[in-house]
Amino acid sequence: MSPTFRSLRNPNYRRYLAGSLVSNTGTWMQRVAQDWLVLQLPGNSGSELGITTGLQFLPILLLSPYAGVVADRFPKRRLLQVTQAMMALASLALGLVAVLGVAQTWHVYVIALLFGVGAAFDGPARQSFVSEMVGPDDLTNAVGLNSASFNAARILGPAVAGLMIGALGGGAEATGWVILVNAASYLAVIAQLQRMEAALLHPTEIQPRSPGMLVEGVRYVRSQPKMVLIMIMVFFAGTFGMNFQITSALMATEVFGKGAGEYGVLGSALAVGSLTGALLAARRVRIRVRLLVVAALGFGIAEVVAGLLPTYLSFALFAPIIGFFTLTFLSSANATLQLESAPALRGRVMALYMTILMGGTPLGAPVIGRIAQDLGARWALIIGGLLTIGGVLLALAVHARLDRGVRTVLTVPTHPGSLFPRVWDNQAVVRARKQSGSQVLESGTENPVNGTLAGSR
Repeated sequence: MSPTFRSLRNPNYRRYLAGSLVSNTGTWMQRVAQDWLVLQLPGNSGSELGITTGLQFLPILLLSPYAGVVADRFPKRRLLQVTQAMMALASLALGLVAVLGVAQTWHVYVIALLFGVGAAFDGPARQSFVSEMVGPDDLTNAVGLNSASFNAARILGPAVAGLMIGALGGGAEATGWVILVNAASYLAVIAQLQRMEAALLHPTEIQPRSPGMLVEGVRYVRSQPKMVLIMIMVFFAGTFGMNFQITSALMATEVFGKGAGEYGVLGSALAVGSLTGALLAARRVRIRVRLLVVAALGFGIAEVVAGLLPTYLSFALFAPIIGFFTLTFLSSANATLQLESAPALRGRVMALYMTILMGGTPLGAPVIGRIAQDLGARWALIIGGLLTIGGVLLALAVHARLDRGVRTVLTVPTHPGSLFPRVWDNQAVVRARKQSGSQVLESGTENPVNGTLAGSR
């Protein structure tokens, strides 16, 4: 079997990937349909579209850290079945009000918020469940194939949604049928999770409830310079750059004067580049910091260039480049965090990642929507790209400072039952040893959490 697809040797992963492909296709169909529904309702523009997107991702910002604790405390396979059912019900409700012709903007706001609650608890469990299906040697490959599945659906879903909406008349009622298709697609994931062979899974030990679990996860991430680097870059790219639901819709309709079909094509064009990046990511065994930085910078520059392109055709042809850099960056960041995090804390680490990646949208989407409304959709892309580039430079500066600090400090346990050492400056270590008699670990010794060297890259 080709090394690009080596994780498919695992029957559980094959089932998971098949169900995800169906569900992801439905998800992308709904994203196009929901955006089009908002724009079809009377009096709506970029601001309402930005508010809808922000409300859908607001629960991720507020609830994902707690969802990470839940992911570490409960069986992830069962938890995923519950979250998929929650999102199916939200999609069903939105589809029905649209089909019946009674949809109002506040309906979309409320249902988008409820959908986001299910997504907030689904994300950390889904991300960390990958490592329970495949071993560490195949984890990078599995993350890449997950991204390939997501982006293959991203090619198919928007195109099918655009064609369906156009064939059904292009109005608000037409979007409802597309959203109902997505509601049914969640059954594929639920069924495939049920069919998995438990004996082939490698479940992480369920963590008992204890005070400070959330804070413990945050402290752990703060103690890892590479994780801090990733989180900062992800925040700026996700908050200000990856607002494709807004920028693509407004570029298609307001800048180039196109309709639903052409908007759907833009989503598929982005996904062509993303799929290429995902398949290349699946072949990698090792991910370097340099790759993460170059991919993030490439994404920011590509967004600036896209905002300057003169025609719909040039914009559509350039979109795969944006998709390629986006996926290369996100896939590399995801795999790096999972490989370097301690199993007992992986759910919380991935929850923080999801919080920063998607939870920044409620902050960035209304801002980008407002910029698009006041200055135009082109400036929304240009400013988003420039802020992403600035975020990468900030992340490099913070990483350099933290990395130097970790290399020059000693570590001592925070308390006898701590899962990881707390990092102090040298004078604090001396004071701590005098006061408590704690054993001091020399700098560069093995980190008891994940077996890596303190300060190692």
